[in-house]
Amino acid sequence: MKYVQNTDSCEGGCVFCLEEGCDDIKCRILQRGKHAFVIMNIYPYNNGHLLIAPYRHTADLAGLTPEEKLEIMELLGLWTKILKKAMSCHGFNVGANLGRIAGAGIADHLHFHIVPRWNGDTNFMPVIGNTKVLPESLEDCYCQLREKLLEFADGQSGQ
Repeated sequence: MKYVQNTDSCEGGCVFCLEEGCDDIKCRILQRGKHAFVIMNIYPYNNGHLLIAPYRHTADLAGLTPEEKLEIMELLGLWTKILKKAMSCHGFNVGANLGRIAGAGIADHLHFHIVPRWNGDTNFMPVIGNTKVLPESLEDCYCQLREKLLEFADGQSGQ
């Protein structure tokens, strides 16, 4: 019920414009880079659905700085590796909806989606019941992914 009522998310204007002192756990921020960050989608298509956004409030993909573009791509690559290891997914949908007409729920702040996919992960519930079934809570998924990020970082530092 807490998920449906959305009583514990970060409040404010643009959900991607992080306020000073925003608590990473409360806001479900998995990783902060210099120019961009990784956050969980609180209305996921599948478990582990992540969003990567620049800190700068912009909807202009072509207007991203080279540093922003590079970091976003590096984060996309890193998190597909982490998700594959943490969730044993078979593939991913990765992309961005540019503009409201293209399906962007938040059109004013550019963000990219990483959606883990498994063979056979679609079922009748979205079609018949207009609802999604997620087998794991956001909190449990967040903890699992943060743990895998730390394991991955520890493994990389020894190389």
